[in-house]
Amino acid sequence: MEATTSSFKIILGSSSIARRKILAEMGYEFTIMTADIDEKCIRKEKPEDLVMALAEAKADAILSKLQTISNQEKDDEQKILIAADTVVVYEGVVREKPSSKEEARQFLKDYSGSHAATVGSVLVTNLKTGFRKGEWDRVEIYFHTIPDETIEKLIEEGTVLYVAGGLIIEHPLILPFVKQVVGTTDSVMGLPKALTEKLIKEAL
Repeated sequence: MEATTSSFKIILGSSSIARRKILAEMGYEFTIMTADIDEKCIRKEKPEDLVMALAEAKADAILSKLQTISNQEKDDEQKILIAADTVVVYEGVVREKPSSKEEARQFLKDYSGSHAATVGSVLVTNLKTGFRKGEWDRVEIYFHTIPDETIEKLIEEGTVLYVAGGLIIEHPLILPFVKQVVGTTDSVMGLPKALTEKLIKEAL
């Protein structure tokens, strides 16, 4: 792993702590840049199209930031930019970050004894060659009944307010109530490892 890491640099275009953790677990060193775009302006019918469009918009915003920097520094090193986006789909409706505690509470109550899916995109751009490729990944999650007191604890703690659909399946409070995950937890957390690895290899 070390040998490949030295031949190129990675920029993770995300402020997500979960994505940072996953990329570090994959053995990569990277720097972080955020896109700071208004995601609400981008709307698509299908969740798959939405997450791809959002990843594209994030990548474009970061590229324009980098343009200004790269004019000052010339280097021959390959740089890879990784942008990603994830939404939760419940009964066919796309859910983004909850807008309030009330909405987060409703989201969690909906999942109780039911199921939801996450749709996530990964978009990799080679900044030297201009190669860009993205794909999406879908995971189905089935839940046991989630007790109201667990929901209240999650709302109180607050992490659920900052993630798509208020959904964190790896959280110690919610983990016991996850019945089945059809797909990978890293994909639900925002960065499917196998897909990311595949796209990095293709970009190089």
